[in-house]
Order: sequence, then structure tokens, then C-alpha cells
Amino acid sequence: MNSFYFTEEHELFRESFKDFLRIEVVPHIEKWEKTGTIERFIWKKFGEMGFFGIAYPEAYGGLNLDLFYTVIFLEELQKIKSSGFAAAMWAHAYLAMTHLNAEGDERIKQEYLAASIAGDKIGAMCITEPFGGSDVAGMRTTAVKNGNKYIINGSKTFITNGVYADYYVVAAKTNPELGNKGISIFLIYANQKGINATKLDKLGWRASDTAEISFDNVEVPEENLMGEEGKGFPYIMQHFALERLIMAINAHARAEYAIDYTIEYMSHREAFGKTINKFQALRHTMVDHATEVEHCKIFNYAAVARLDKGEYVVKEATMAKLKSTKVADEAIYSCLQMLGGYGYMEEYPLARLFRDSRLGPIGGGTSEILREILSKMIIDKQNYQPAVK
Repeated sequence: MNSFYFTEEHELFRESFKDFLRIEVVPHIEKWEKTGTIERFIWKKFGEMGFFGIAYPEAYGGLNLDLFYTVIFLEELQKIKSSGFAAAMWAHAYLAMTHLNAEGDERIKQEYLAASIAGDKIGAMCITEPFGGSDVAGMRTTAVKNGNKYIINGSKTFITNGVYADYYVVAAKTNPELGNKGISIFLIYANQKGINATKLDKLGWRASDTAEISFDNVEVPEENLMGEEGKGFPYIMQHFALERLIMAINAHARAEYAIDYTIEYMSHREAFGKTINKFQALRHTMVDHATEVEHCKIFNYAAVARLDKGEYVVKEATMAKLKSTKVADEAIYSCLQMLGGYGYMEEYPLARLFRDSRLGPIGGGTSEILREILSKMIIDKQNYQPAVK
């Protein structure tokens, strides 16, 4: 399967990235997990190596590579025992920066996209609200035009990189009476007067910075409107396929890592005179999970290949995220059980993996919301088309 999707150049990139993570990142992971703060230097190192520019135009310092380089980036980040660190990196590169590239004008791209690719600026995407959750159209944050400025009021929550960030890509209602047709997207500087970011204490993803952000009469120049006024909802919807595939790939990769670790552990752990990988019930449990994860991986790769060709794969991406996060949760639950009491100890990776994995069916659209979206497509025969041509 790998040779079908990955070339020799892809595999060389994988080895190079694995070496980079082993040397530059892994030695710091335990400290970042304990402190909840990822030190700034690592962002610059990622930028210097070109890892933030994988999918972006060369004009802004990017590499303009196909999506399977992104798959490798995501998969290897899941195998260093910190989904929180991984989230901080991919949320910057594939949430905030995606909107800069797609909706930002030339000034924004030169000043912010280029700096983000270089690792000089950190971005955060601000959509979810305290009272909205997965209901994007129900957001309450407003952006009222006042002369040549917009005045932003409202709050966002569960924002990855919300405290680290130098800038926010913020969705707000410019015409609240129009519902989802009244949403616009803005670039907002994080150090502006009227912005307050509060770090949230999470079950998992401990290394990442997740914040609730309030906007109190924050003034934003009109040139920081990204794209057209009132087109924010279509812009957000346009990028959901990529976000859901990212979450799906993350899920299959962390499950694969958990299974590999557990099988290795089972080959050494003895009980009743033999290693526990010789007990049929345990062997078959691991085989069942490995089979499910492999199915997810093959489906996810096929969806990525279609997205890379420019196809609109919102249904497949939604299925991928729904299934892969469920399968990962179940696999990691069983893997922890295989370690017995050691699985419950923080010094073993399964305890952290177990906590980190639980966000999968919640973040980026809950599994319940995704099932309803799929119900509309499969049962109601609703045919979603690209929101922006």
C-alpha cells in the first residue's frame, strides 16, 4: 500500500522528519507536557526546516508539495507521545495558515503567511464559542463596521495556540440577522487592546495551549477582513474536508503507534510461565484492532488522494473522521488494558495516549454532528457542493 501512495522521495522525507523529531523535539516532550508550554524556539526550527511550508506556495517560502507529505507530517507527529505538541503544530500549519493562504490578500500573505511558514509568527483559528460548540452558524461574536474599522465583541473557546499566538483568524457576524450568510473572517493581532486569552486546563493534550479568548471592543482595520464580507461560513465549510481528514489521519497514526508499542510490550511481559502474546484471547484482540486500524488507514489514504486531485470529498472526510477516531479510542483502550496496572501509570505511554485520544471524537466536529451531516447526505440525498469555486 505504501508504494501505491508514497514515492521514494516521500519515504526520504519521512526518515528526515523522524530524525528531526527524535533530535529536536523528543528530548523536550516531558517538560512541555508538565509545564503546558511549548517553548518558542521549536517553532522557528520547524520553520527553518520547511515543515510549516509543506503545502504552501513557493512565493511565500513554502514547498508546494502534494498532500502525502502532509500525511507523513501528521503521522510522525503522533508517534512521539504527545498529541498536544502535535496539535499545536498542525493547528498552526493547517487551520490558521490555510485561511491565510485561501482568503488572505497579498499583503496578508507577505506579512503573515510567509512569517508563519518561517516559524516567526504563530497563528490560531478562532471559530468555536462557549455557547455554540459545533453549531458554527449559531456564533454570537459580532463585527460592527465603524468607518474604516470593525469593532469585534464576543468570545471563542477551545482555541489551540490561543495563548501562544501572534495572530488570530477569527469568524464573526458582520450581519447577525442573516444567520450563516452574515459571517465574515478577520485577521486580528493577538496583542491588541481588548483581547484577553485564558488558558484552559484539559484532560489531555497537556503540552498544547488551549484558550478561551474574549474580544471587548477590539478595533480591526477594514483591510484585515479576509475575502468577502458575509462569505465566512462558506470559507469555513470549504476547509472542513481537510480538517476532518487531518483528524482521521491523526487517529489512525496514534492507534497504530499504540498497537505497535503494546505488541512489543506483550512479547516481553510474562504471566503463568509464558509471554502474554501467546494467550489466544489477547492475540485475537490485538489482531481485531490492527485490522480495524488498517481499514481506516486505507480509506483515509484514498480520500487524501482524491482531495489532492482537487475533488470535493466532504462525505468521505466526514466518514474518515467519524470512523477513525472511534476505532482509535477503542484500540487504545484495549492497549492500555493489555499493560494491566502499568497501563495506568503515567511513566508508560498508554496513559497519556488514552487521555489524548479522547478528544478525537469531540474536536473538529463531534461524532454526533458528523453522523447527522452524513445522514443528510446518505438518507436525505443532500448533495453538498464546494462552497467557493
